[in-house]
Amino acid sequence: MVPQSGWCVWVTGLPGSGKSVVSQALHKLLKQKGIHAQLLPSDALRKVLTPKPTYSLEERDIVYATLVYIAKLLTQNNVNVIIDATGNLRRYRQNARKQIPNYIEAYLECPLEVCIERETKRGKTFQAPKQIYKRAQEGKAPTVPGIEQPYQPPINPEITLDTTRYAPEECAQKILDLILKHRTS
Repeated sequence: MVPQSGWCVWVTGLPGSGKSVVSQALHKLLKQKGIHAQLLPSDALRKVLTPKPTYSLEERDIVYATLVYIAKLLTQNNVNVIIDATGNLRRYRQNARKQIPNYIEAYLECPLEVCIERETKRGKTFQAPKQIYKRAQEGKAPTVPGIEQPYQPPINPEITLDTTRYAPEECAQKILDLILKHRTS
């Protein structure tokens, strides 16, 4: 019997770029197609690993290494995975690419100003901390990617989506189309 493995899509972008909404929409589309996938939101994992998060570099290293490890184990057992995580440093996502054979990086491109505006208006945070940009601008949250910490956009993502141009459902459909193309090629 030939071993099978699942695929992994890492949805990355600045906080407020639409990662969680797009990931949820993608998960829903996959279900409608009868394709099982496990959604792994970094904010939910962080609450388990670090109940009082500091968002330090060391803590981020641990959270992202654990996220990649879980995704790797799941894909090795033929479970498809959607990672919903900023992964602000390229090395986090490169680690996933090295460890997970069927890996796709989906970059949600969005100007910082738009992310800040969205983040201040959103009601549902999908377990993410609230008002992070406001707190960062007030000097109360010095670890927010895009403000005090770098966000390193992917160099060669499989797909880049401008979330000021496409609605979350459109982004999810474009990612699904890419997944289906990879599965059949």
